[in-house]
Amino acid sequence: MADQDIKMLIERIMAEARTHQSARFSNETYADEPILKTGRQMQNFLPDQYRKMREISRWQDDPKGGAGRWLSEAELFYRQGLLMAGFEDDCPYNGTFKSYFPTYNAMSDRQLRGYFTWRAQVRRGTVEETSTSFAFLYLYELICGIGVDNPLDGFNKIKAFWDVYRAFEPGIDRFARVWLQDYAVFHGLDPKLLRDSKTVMFDNALIELRRAARDLVPAPSGQTPKRRKTSEPTLPLPPDEVREERLMAAINALSTYNLSSSRLDRSHHRDLRHVACAVYVRMVRYYDTHRKTGIVASLFGEETAMPYTMFASAVFFAPERHEDCEYRLDPIHIYRCQNGFWECMRIHGSRQKSSKLGEMMRACDQRLRLALDPAHPLKEEKVPKYLAKIIDDEIVAWLSWDAAHQPVKIDIDLSQLGHIRSAAAQTREALLIDEEREDGAPVEVEATLIEQPNTESAPDMTAEPGEMTIRQDEPDEPTVSTEEFGVVAPLLVSAPAPVTSAPIEAANKLAPAADAFLRALLEQNVAQVTSAVAHSGQSEDMLVDTINEALFDLVGDTVIEFGATGPQIIEDYEADVRGYLDHE
Repeated sequence: MADQDIKMLIERIMAEARTHQSARFSNETYADEPILKTGRQMQNFLPDQYRKMREISRWQDDPKGGAGRWLSEAELFYRQGLLMAGFEDDCPYNGTFKSYFPTYNAMSDRQLRGYFTWRAQVRRGTVEETSTSFAFLYLYELICGIGVDNPLDGFNKIKAFWDVYRAFEPGIDRFARVWLQDYAVFHGLDPKLLRDSKTVMFDNALIELRRAARDLVPAPSGQTPKRRKTSEPTLPLPPDEVREERLMAAINALSTYNLSSSRLDRSHHRDLRHVACAVYVRMVRYYDTHRKTGIVASLFGEETAMPYTMFASAVFFAPERHEDCEYRLDPIHIYRCQNGFWECMRIHGSRQKSSKLGEMMRACDQRLRLALDPAHPLKEEKVPKYLAKIIDDEIVAWLSWDAAHQPVKIDIDLSQLGHIRSAAAQTREALLIDEEREDGAPVEVEATLIEQPNTESAPDMTAEPGEMTIRQDEPDEPTVSTEEFGVVAPLLVSAPAPVTSAPIEAANKLAPAADAFLRALLEQNVAQVTSAVAHSGQSEDMLVDTINEALFDLVGDTVIEFGATGPQIIEDYEADVRGYLDHE
């Protein structure tokens, strides 16, 4: 054949569009691969198993003679993966492979050989750093059941690989954590396998916050709450240390301000723990009466059921529809499957630590330091007046109780023991009858056995027999007493102004919309209330907070709360509010 004919034949082959689109040819070239290969090199370049995998067509004919269908990328990957489940290669790859949702089809022949060579080493227990897309492809295989003996084996292999490979690529955490949890749910594995997961620990902290709200806060009676005038403790005293430790641990887990890292916690852990827990419980009450939703829902979201996609952001295929089931990961995290569709019942909202809760806890630390550790103050940051008052009330209540229940140290002068024994012997001798004296040992013998006190520390011999010196020891370090606390307390919180009907000027003048809102509440005019909220440009919650903050100096407390019918002025403060509005 002439050279010209050969060139024309080559041009015709290269011009075929179907040849360019064939998966048997790779468009990528590599500098380390020779352009020309010997016949033996070409024969050994791609094992037959790869060719068989490539031959799995995306188009599937109906075996019953009906219309065929196209396979999804996930199903094609699943079928190819089953074929290659036990395959191993020995051709390392030093190049880079990057792909979103990587599959076998996305790789060149050379990359395929490198992947199955790397996977063989992983299965032998040697996990080496490679292209991140290889790592994701391996996880896809595991969640599809490729290369696993049973669901528990698959769970352990996913976890073991993730634990090792996260050292090479920390970004794998955000995906592998969700896939591992979905794997346990999908296969109905024991929820205890996930007890150390961040999701479960976050949920457990939320459960503890909700338990505190349920167990420590009395249920509303349906009546308008009155202003708190008694000194009853918010939490039981003496403190329930086990319960308080649990609640404080939950607060630290969900708060951006970690109290356990505070300097004050190291020196006054008991004080900080009690005050922080008491403030949280008081804030639960505040949210229940002044907000439309409770504190947990306000900070972290509502508990509701929403559609859920198993193994989102992964290439996953299940050959059969999942049976109907319910899976309880924990009491507030429940999955349900019905007719192949999944939903998840949980608190849908922020899954991050709360900055608002952190603000409360930092304020507790800052204000408690003023009383217990003034030498190491925290910079004061602006917090709502009602929160500052709640914190100061709890600090005063706790330190007052603690000072009144400090243990009393009694020092017994041991140098007086000789006189005590001698006096006791004489008293007993005087009480004996004659028969007892004849039968018993002489009292004088017993008296001689009394150990004489050291002459260096001999007591004053003028003391009467039997006299014992009992004195209260001075403490080694300053302690809080009721007298001392009487000086500290005014620094923490000023006594609220007496409630009178006389007009008192508020620290912050109300905006027109807020003024109209207050007047509408007094007149119980729902239409005007709605109109005032609309004109304010704020939500109703925010408008109520603004008014409560502005009128705090008027009564030393919040004046508006949310009841069953919406916002309302607390009955005790109606006269104060009317006086303020008339004075304006």
